[in-house]
Formats: sequence, C-alpha cells, structure tokens
Amino acid sequence: MLRQYELVERVLAYDPGADEAMLNRAYVYTVQKHGSQKRASGDPYFSHPIEVAGLMTELKLDQDTVVTALLHDTVEDTLATTAEIEKLFGPNVARLVDGVTKLSKIETLTDTERAAENLRKFFLAMSEDLRVLLVKLADRLHNMRTLHYIKSEDKRRRIAKETMDIYAPLAERVGMYEYMREMQLLAFEQLEPEGYATITGRLASIREQAGAQVGQIALEIKQSLAESGLRVEVTGREKHPYSIWKKIAERHVSFEQITDIMAFRVLTDSADDCYRALGLLHRNWQCIPGKFKDYISTPKMNGYQSVHTSLIYGGSMRVEVQIKTHEMHRTNEYGLAAHWAYKQGGPNRTIQPDGQVGWVRDLLEIVEASHDAEELLEHTKLAIYQDRIFAFTPKGALYQLPKGATPIDFAFAVHTDLGAQAVGAKINGRHMPLRTQMTNGDVVEIIRSRTARPQLSWLGFVVTGKARAAIRRAVRQKEREEIAAIGTKLYEEITERLPSKIGKKALKEALKRLKLATEEDLMVAIGSARLDDRQVMEALLPGSAVGLPEQAAWPKQQRAVAVRGLTPGMAFQLADCCHPVPGDRIVGLRHKDRGVEVHSIDCLSLADGVDADWIDLSWDKRSDGAVGRVRTVLYNRPGTLAEMTGIFASNLANVTNLRMVQRDDPFGTYEVDFEVTDLAHLTRIVAALRASDAVAQAERT
Repeated sequence: MLRQYELVERVLAYDPGADEAMLNRAYVYTVQKHGSQKRASGDPYFSHPIEVAGLMTELKLDQDTVVTALLHDTVEDTLATTAEIEKLFGPNVARLVDGVTKLSKIETLTDTERAAENLRKFFLAMSEDLRVLLVKLADRLHNMRTLHYIKSEDKRRRIAKETMDIYAPLAERVGMYEYMREMQLLAFEQLEPEGYATITGRLASIREQAGAQVGQIALEIKQSLAESGLRVEVTGREKHPYSIWKKIAERHVSFEQITDIMAFRVLTDSADDCYRALGLLHRNWQCIPGKFKDYISTPKMNGYQSVHTSLIYGGSMRVEVQIKTHEMHRTNEYGLAAHWAYKQGGPNRTIQPDGQVGWVRDLLEIVEASHDAEELLEHTKLAIYQDRIFAFTPKGALYQLPKGATPIDFAFAVHTDLGAQAVGAKINGRHMPLRTQMTNGDVVEIIRSRTARPQLSWLGFVVTGKARAAIRRAVRQKEREEIAAIGTKLYEEITERLPSKIGKKALKEALKRLKLATEEDLMVAIGSARLDDRQVMEALLPGSAVGLPEQAAWPKQQRAVAVRGLTPGMAFQLADCCHPVPGDRIVGLRHKDRGVEVHSIDCLSLADGVDADWIDLSWDKRSDGAVGRVRTVLYNRPGTLAEMTGIFASNLANVTNLRMVQRDDPFGTYEVDFEVTDLAHLTRIVAALRASDAVAQAERT
C-alpha cells in the first residue's frame, strides 16, 4: 500500500503545481472514514482506495481524479456525504465522487431493473465527464486483483462475468488495452479454470522451449531494420491467454492449430518510419496474404493506431508483428487516459476526446430508446463489444461497425432518420439485400424513402444496439398509433351514447379526472382496454352512466372474446385458419344452419366464402384475448426449444398447443398456439422470437 508521502510525491513528479494540501487531506479523510473496515483479504479497507489512487498516478492523471479515487467509496460505505466532500474538496471532486458512487452499485445488484437503472446513471455520469469511467475501471481492476480472497465461488464468478461482459469491453472502447487484458485474464481464470490452467501451462512450456528463439527473432528484426538506417525498439511476447481461448472457441480449432502464438512489437520514432519498417519486413520475410491491417491511416474508434502484419519466419513459423510509434504505443495501452494526462492539457482539462464522444452519444440514444431493463442491458452489450469493420459512405466518411453489420446497421450509424427511411442499399455500387453482411472497406449507399418506416423483420439480422433500439422504438410507436386509432373509433361510439354532446372543455376535464396528459394517451388507454366504457363516460360527463342498462356501458362478461356487429345471443367462433386476435380487422361469414365464423380481413379462406353472408364486424371492449398461432423455425441444437418456450412465458403468453410439423436438419419447424390479449401482444412475441439466437424464422400463421 502506498504511503501518504509516496502518493503525493508521485503526483508532484508529473504535476509540480498540484495542491499538495488537498492530496494530503484526501488521504487522511479516506483513512479516517473507512476506519476499522476490513476487506475480504483481511487488509484495512482504506488500502483499496489508496491503491486505486496509485493506479491513477501511474496514468499521470490530474489531482481531481486522484482525489476522487481516494474518496470514491466514502459516500457508499461510510457516513460521509456528497455535501461534506464538496465543502472540503470542491464541487468538481464532489461531482466526480457522486458519479463513481452511482456506478459502484452496479455489481451489488441482482434485480435486473435496478441494475439497468444504474447503467443509465453510469452513461449519464460518463457523458458529463469520462474521468468517472477511468476511476471506475481502476476500481474494478484492483477488485479483480484481489478477487481470489472472496470465499464464495458463486460471487467470484458473478463478479468475473460482469467484468468480462461490461468492464473489459468498456476498457477496450476507451483504448485502455492494458486494463482490458488484465481484467480478461483474471476473469478468465474464474470463469474457465480448466481452460485457463491448460493454456497458461502450454504457454509456459513454449516459453521454456522457445524462450531463446523469441529473443533471437526480435534481434534479427531489429538488425535488419537498423541496417537500413531505422532506429527501432523490438520486443517479443506470447499472445494473451484469453485471446487464444477465444480464437479456439470461435474457430473450433485446437491449440496446436494456432500458428501465431508469438507476437512482436516494433516501436519507431515516426509514422513514416512505421511504413518504412513494414516495407523492409515484407522484403526480408514472406508476408501472409490477408493478414495485413493498417490502423494508422484508419484508426479504431477508440484511437488505437498501429500497422499489423503476419510473417513466415524460418520457412514455417508464423509470427505477428505490430508496428507503431512510441507515442502510439502509450495511447494504445492507456487510450483515453493518455488524453487526460496532466502534461497534455492541465489539471482543469474538461474537453472529451473527439473520438470518444460519438459512441458515448450512441449509448445515451440507447438509454432513451430502450423500453425496459432487459432491452437496455442487451443493447448496451451490443454497443460496447468491439470486433469492428470499416465502411465508407459514397462521399468517403468512415464508420466503424461490429463484424456482421448490415446496411441497416450502417444507416442507423450515419443517422437515425436515415435508418428509419431505408428501403434499399448499394454496396460497392451494386444493389444488395438489406440483410447483407458488410465486409471491411465496403462503400455503402443507402436508398431512402421519406414514407418508409422501420420493419419488424429487421430485428432478425441487425447487430448494433443502436439499430435494435431505434427499430423497437419505431415498432412500439406504430403499435401505439394503431391502438390509438382503434381507441378513437371506440371513443366516438362512446360519445354517441352520452345524453348530450360534449366539447373540447369536457374532454380536457376528462383527461384531468383520468390523470392522462394528452388526447392520444386517452385513445391508447381506450384501445388497449385499460379504460372501460363506463369509466370514459363518467369522466366525460359525470353521472351519465348512472342508471343505464348494463349492456349500455358494456361491462366485461365471462366470455373471453366478444365482437360487435352480431345480433345479441348469436353464436360465433374464431376461425382456425387465420386465428384472429383483438386488434386484427375482422369479418364474419354466416353459413346456412351454422353459426358465424370470424376471420381476419386478409384470410385466404375468405375466397371460399362466396356462398355465405358477409358481416362487417369489429372487436368489442369485452374481449380479454384470443388464441394466436405462429410458425417458428428453430436451430436443431440443445436448449433451443426451451429458449423458445421461455420467450412465451416471459411475455405472459400461455401455450395451448405445440407440435413439430417438419424436421429438416439443422432446423425444426414448429406450430405454436398461445393465448394473447391483442394484436400488439402477439406482435411483441413474434418480435422477441425473431430476436432470439435460437430462432431462425418466426411468422404468424
């Protein structure tokens, strides 16, 4: 643990003008507040914030960030208050501590909605000042270093999984690769202990056998470049264990089949020297086609710059070489933190690096567009994972997207309105389907129509969180408009039964009585059956429903489904061919000596009803629901059927019948009958099925 004077001396070494008194005061404050609290390791609790502050000094961050690191747990775990911190250390530190305090609650929550709410606060605090994220990443890194002291295996695995899912990708997004690699390694050890032991053991064996060879290759690379007048620094290292594990899992290969276990780093004085070094290496050793990447001319979104190439050494050994300048290397290892270093802007620097603003803005859009906690968590993970490709607009603007991205993802990345109005795409000048997966360097032109709207089917192939959030928001808005249209028709029928006409004033008063903000909210409430006729009548004209016959106010009956347009008491049944549900446009077919069959307006069986009487019908407010049917194509692998039925359960839909209609490896086709409340409910379930990795296709039948 750093002593008080050691911490202060570290800060003064790179920032001689730092407020020494404030640093001392913060150190003493955190020691006093945490007092006799202990960590799982048995160490005093205050050793943790002091070590986090030490990590901040290694990055040469300003004094406010260091003080925030010292105080980051005081509000959460002691009797300290934000007001007290503001009084002692100023409003800037108080704001940063408050931001980190909100973030620190994420890992202690098990309830999805509370966790999602803290993620919202996370992004809002991060958007105001990215130093909040830097402190949080250092906090998590130190916690991971001491994770093995926690006795509960379940708790260790939960923290490790959260680190792998959220914090390591965030570290990568801000370019802090050193933090990312260490977090991944420590989490990997907890989540896959056997895999960790196997890979680290194999690497240790290789290190013993080829240790001298690594030094020899590095020396040869350095000498060959020096002979051409280039002054470089060359180091060799083995690949990251988690990176090897990921490659084995993704490519379904064995450890022996991974040929580029060793990687070499060449550091030069300038970007020009990087390209000179690349040419010399390719001249002296055979390069592997398709293994060249230039991140200097097109940096990654997080600012990463380097030239990557793979060479064949000694006729058979494949080695990866990364060429970059010394300055690029520092930025690549510490990313965003390098922008905040004291020497680059002073202790009061508050400007966010331009490259970071875009993805933070995208995260905030996702926060606004997400309908519930699960959506927010899903979209967040999609937004922060890397594996990027580069694509260009016809005018040359560069956009970075996840691998597997489609023109729809590209359109939403350019602008939300462009994505919403997309009807087609040209990739490299050729018309291509909107579901086409783009490749590196594609030039993409989006064809738009101002009358177009996002399609629900797009959720089956888009991969970015921003696109998914925008599509779901548009679909929900369309559903709302359709429900409002139904509600408007029902409202007109309700007002016709009132004893007197009503005006705008009566409607305004009704909204107040019902505690609704707008007329549209009222129509949605009526269309979705949240308000019955009697409630609406009483709100519009108090006393108007008193003394009316029961049928005039249409209270709910025992029967689950009711339609309008039939003679009272007339028998009817919902057609099995189209399974209409409340919200569908419907029509009745009355056959001689039979009851009325209710069909959806687009049912193909209506063509056979030429001999029947047609009756114009609509859904009654008494309808509680109906049975819908979907046909789903599942991937034929363990767990997919359980995942599909889980989707019905999570959407409160009771499955009444499930049967397989076709098996065609690797797929299985099923027909599922299930109870739904209305068309909007059925539509949400179909959307959820299409969004599942277990479902290849889902259509209403």
